[in-house]
Amino acid sequence: MATNAIDQTRRMLSLVTYLRERPGARVGDVARAFGITDDELIADLDVLPMCGTSFRGGDLLDIDTDGDRIWWHNPDDVAEPLRLAADEATALLVAARAVSTLPGLREGDRQALLRATAKLEAAAGEAAGASSRLSVTFESEGGVFAEVDRAISERRRLWLRYYSPARDELTEREVDPIRLFAVGHTYFEAWCRLSEARRTFWLGRVAEIRLLDEPADPPPVELRDLSEGLVHPSAEDPEVVVEVGPGGRWVAEYYPHDSAEERPDGGLRITLRTPDPASLRRLALRLGGDGRIVSPQDLADSARQAAREALAAYGE
Repeated sequence: MATNAIDQTRRMLSLVTYLRERPGARVGDVARAFGITDDELIADLDVLPMCGTSFRGGDLLDIDTDGDRIWWHNPDDVAEPLRLAADEATALLVAARAVSTLPGLREGDRQALLRATAKLEAAAGEAAGASSRLSVTFESEGGVFAEVDRAISERRRLWLRYYSPARDELTEREVDPIRLFAVGHTYFEAWCRLSEARRTFWLGRVAEIRLLDEPADPPPVELRDLSEGLVHPSAEDPEVVVEVGPGGRWVAEYYPHDSAEERPDGGLRITLRTPDPASLRRLALRLGGDGRIVSPQDLADSARQAAREALAAYGE
């Protein structure tokens, strides 16, 4: 059964307590206790070792499994009273205030978070004052996150208008949502009724969204492993070299790449691979004077030709 991100977080917090009291618990028994599959439990266990009492990298949960039993090797260390440094308290308070504004948060969870935040503010002292001058704005403003989260929880279909950069157009489609996730940006995976295939949608490209009364009924699909990112270029894909100035450094943040070498002007020389090099012509046009395609030569030539045609159209 599909769950939203908030339900999964609540389950994982409960899982920590459950495992502490049951050393060597069997995978199958734990999965049944939480009403999830063995694979879902293993996915949770892959995340838990990245959690702990310090974001500096120490005091993490040392939890592993041999596929049959689950072992927690340092429960006593993690159980020690938590002492926050000023920067840790500031980061935690900023994050708590930001999460409390999420439109998809249940009211009971929101109130519990606000109570916990108030207690942390009282304990943090001067650090609380510093955190009040900072704020975080989520890219999923406007209710998109909330609608997707609700659709997953209630297993309902969504209608949306979505911008497709490949075709440079808005399309209308109905989708059956599968899961929300974040890899740099926030996305949701769904079965698209327009293309009759699984598709991934970036929340930032959703122009309009509406929850439908029809039940969502996506066909069974195997969830992709996103631990190494959203896009996995193949070593056999053609290599493309792009040079960008200081105003185009964002390309290295948005496109998976093999290398990004610094240039004397403050820009980057980026080497990446893609199964469809022609799709990067639009990137070249978007960069304008902030970048250019260096190789392959035929792609660089076609990008220049596309720019000339665009300028000629403006002239007409």
